[in-house]
Amino acid sequence: MSSNPDTPIEWRISKGLIDYDEAVTAMETRVADIAAGQAPELIWLLEHPPLYTAGTSAKSGDLLSPDRFPVHKTGRGGQYTYHGPGQRVVYVMLDLKRFNGDVRAFVCALEDWVMDTLAQFNIDGGRRDGRIGIWVARPDKGTGHDDKIAALGIRVRKWISYHGLAINLNPNLEHFSGITPCGISGHGVTSLEDLGHPVSMSDLDLALKSVFERRFAATASLRT
Repeated sequence: MSSNPDTPIEWRISKGLIDYDEAVTAMETRVADIAAGQAPELIWLLEHPPLYTAGTSAKSGDLLSPDRFPVHKTGRGGQYTYHGPGQRVVYVMLDLKRFNGDVRAFVCALEDWVMDTLAQFNIDGGRRDGRIGIWVARPDKGTGHDDKIAALGIRVRKWISYHGLAINLNPNLEHFSGITPCGISGHGVTSLEDLGHPVSMSDLDLALKSVFERRFAATASLRT
C-alpha cells in the first residue's frame, strides 16, 4: 500500500450519464495509479443510464427482465442491482490502510456515511441483519416492512477499494422490478423523493461531502 493517507482526497462530480464499462475502466486505472503512489485517492459522484449489474453472488433467477436494460457483469460483491438517472452513484477509491486493512470496518464506515447523510434530511436509515444495504422502516406498508434506499458493493485490489454505493434520490422505482434487488424479496425499494423529501442532487452531494469529512479525512475541494 504505497499511497499516502495524508494526501487530500480528490472529489469529482461528473455531469450527464456515464457509461458503465467506461466507469469501470476508469476506476481500474485510478486504483492502479493510487497503489503506485501516482494519484490521490478519489471519490467519484456520477449517474449511469438505466442498467442492471450482476455482482459476484448474482443468481440467474433474480434477473426477472433480462431484455429490459443492458446487464453488466461486475467484480464487486453482491448480487443484482439497478443503476439509472436520479440515483447518486458514489465510487470510492480509497486506501484501506486508513482502516488497518480491515475490509469489514471499511464497509461499516461506508454504511455509517450513508446513514449520517440521510439523517441530514431527517431520514432514519439503518442496517438490517442478513440484508445488505441501508433500509427505511415503512409501517404504512405493514408491520416489519422495510424499503431499501441505498445499495453497497465494493471490490478491493492492492488494498485500494473501488465500486462503492448508490443512493436513491429520485430514480424511476419501477425500473427495479426487472430484478430481485440484491436477491432480497418481500421488501421494496424507496427514494428520498418517494419518502417526501424533494432534495436536489447538489444538496445530496454537499451532505455526502460534509459527512465524509467528519467521518473519514481531510479532502480536496469539491469540483465539477
